[in-house]
Amino acid sequence: MAPQRHVRFGRAMTLSILLCLLSSTFSPVAVAEVGWKEDGWLRTALAQERIDSGDEFGCYGMPNIEWAADPGAVALECQQYISERVVANQWGDHPISTFTPPGLTMNQHNAIASQGFVVHGDENELPYSAWQNATDAPKDDWDWYNLGRRGGSLEQLIGSKEQVQMAVEEGGLVNLYWVGRVNDATIRHDRDITAYLNDEAQAWMTTWGEAWSYWTVHDCHETSHSSRFVENQTIIEFESLVTEQCTAVSPLAWNVPMTWILDIQGEEVVDVRDSNASLALLDGVRKTAEGYTHILNESLHLSLTRGHNVTIVVNGTVDYDILGRSQFWNNYSAAVTIAAHDTTDLFKWSKRFTDEPHLVFTWLVQPRDGLSDSGWLPFLALTVAVSTITGMMFILKKEGIGPFAEKNQRPTSGLEEGSSESKSEAE
Repeated sequence: MAPQRHVRFGRAMTLSILLCLLSSTFSPVAVAEVGWKEDGWLRTALAQERIDSGDEFGCYGMPNIEWAADPGAVALECQQYISERVVANQWGDHPISTFTPPGLTMNQHNAIASQGFVVHGDENELPYSAWQNATDAPKDDWDWYNLGRRGGSLEQLIGSKEQVQMAVEEGGLVNLYWVGRVNDATIRHDRDITAYLNDEAQAWMTTWGEAWSYWTVHDCHETSHSSRFVENQTIIEFESLVTEQCTAVSPLAWNVPMTWILDIQGEEVVDVRDSNASLALLDGVRKTAEGYTHILNESLHLSLTRGHNVTIVVNGTVDYDILGRSQFWNNYSAAVTIAAHDTTDLFKWSKRFTDEPHLVFTWLVQPRDGLSDSGWLPFLALTVAVSTITGMMFILKKEGIGPFAEKNQRPTSGLEEGSSESKSEAE
């Protein structure tokens, strides 16, 4: 029986070594890391150009895990994938927008939100919703878990200029759908739609994250303002304050410019400046920026980030009033987002829009299926494992143990030898 114990011992040792060496190679973490190939354009100047143009980077998913299986894990991996390569937007570094498929429960949406993604789109079949129509303004945070799709698609033959134009003229948030490629096929966009949005549409061109961040201030805002009179001019000091109470309500909100409406009794605005320079005029501007808009005999629309103190110079002696905040930036009655779903190659998806500077995209990114750049590591680990096991088995064979040792080389214990001698003496 002793030789059999040695054989079992050798086989057990061999199997243990094999499992230890291969466990790190085929563990879920290792598989996740090599199950996809990153979009290298996210680390280049192209991504920065898109950020400077006003675009946003959000999440579409990860190839190695399904949303329905573990939405919190998908959101966590996607957060890391984006954050390690690019900032989300010019107004905030961390990504807050993600695609989610229909069929997820409210608890699953809460799990996604707990990973930092607070805007979920775009058709999720939840009882709560945001902007499914012009009057469907969100009232609570969870309304943004079901961001509606309005205005149709940017795709040729599917979308139409008339549909987009009607949605813009109705007001509210118009959220267009866009896919740049399907497998190796390029999807053409409707040039009539992009021409309308670029040249005609009187709307705020924004992103999911900017729209949500602007909305978060609706029930928590505080301003500081005062005035003095100097040589027949009214000097107004104005600041939208950063307060701990408001920050605690929506800690993930980006500090996007908010548009405040000031009644200055129809007087002329001479200048709006901070400690460095005059702010930009925003007449006709449709992409998020700081500055002001004023038409004579009308109110002043002042767009500022929180914490930015400015001085407003108005002709005449003015008893001004702060009327509040506009629903959308720069007092537009409509806002437009374009959600670019399933973006796995930023260059191929975005290159066709470089000559249309007014368009703004929410790029919902994900890696491509396949091995990453370090895909050779598992093969190296496997080679090392096989080599190690072969070497160990050779050593065991020389020692006369293990599954490949010759029978006549296998040692016997002293007890077994003694037993044989005792048996001979007895005979």
